Amino acid sequence: MSKSAILKSSIAKKWWMALTGLFLCLFLVGHLLGNLQLLIPGDDGQRAFNEYAYFMTHNPFIKILSYLTYFSILFHAVDGLVLTIQNKKARPIKYAYNKPERNSKLPSRYMAILGSAILIFIIMHMANFWAVMHFQEDIPLEKMTYVFESPSGESVDFDYYTTHNNGVTINNFRNHVPVSAVEKDSLTGKSDVVIKNQTEFYVDGQKKKIAEGYKDLHSITLAFFGHDKEDKAGLPANEYAIVAVLLYVLAMVVLAFHLWHGFASAFQTLGFKNEKYTKLLDGFGKVFSVLVPLGFAIIPIILFLTK
Repeated sequence: MSKSAILKSSIAKKWWMALTGLFLCLFLVGHLLGNLQLLIPGDDGQRAFNEYAYFMTHNPFIKILSYLTYFSILFHAVDGLVLTIQNKKARPIKYAYNKPERNSKLPSRYMAILGSAILIFIIMHMANFWAVMHFQEDIPLEKMTYVFESPSGESVDFDYYTTHNNGVTINNFRNHVPVSAVEKDSLTGKSDVVIKNQTEFYVDGQKKKIAEGYKDLHSITLAFFGHDKEDKAGLPANEYAIVAVLLYVLAMVVLAFHLWHGFASAFQTLGFKNEKYTKLLDGFGKVFSVLVPLGFAIIPIILFLTK
């Protein structure tokens, strides 16, 4: 292969690296906005986050974007590795007086290492949350508690499963499924309602689906980063929560360094070399590389301190 062909191949790889990197920056913004709902207190936060999780896993357009995101992550990682290997092969002998600290900034010299660390974090992150959401058989469903006064004036707690389809009426309760209706009677061993396919509610003995609940990813996340009490969904506190929080924060520091160089570099690769706009993009990239990872890092810290 000629040097010209190799050069063209390298340029093409850098273009794809830049495009997938910028697409993943958009993904980070959307993901952060969704995750910030974890900080909304009480039942409102639980409902908002679980509705967001449901939307992200059921909307056809979002599903397409999800597959595009998976592809971009893998391609970005593999492309970066190939470029690193190509660059080393192109310069097999180091210059005798090469001083990298003078010729390039620290993040740019370790982009491959930083990117590899981020990829490892993504795999662990998906194993702890994405895989649980999609494949765990005993994932809890979202429950709410309604407090009302009985005719005698006593306060009574009523637990129910929330559903995303209105109109269901069970045991005279509308638009939600009473937890008591799903629990088996101690004498007969039967229940009024059964759960199938993790989230679907059916009247016992009938084939017609009457409602569908929300997977309670909110409670799973709080339990993962929480440490001092059992979650209301019955999930135990994570005894290694402090380790999870520290590793998450460390990963966000690594992400910040990766973005610090990568954001502006992506636009330069794509040909944005106007002096005025280059300075603007460089400044915006630095702000982005700090605020976005900081936003992600704050979430587990607050959950740990308040749970």
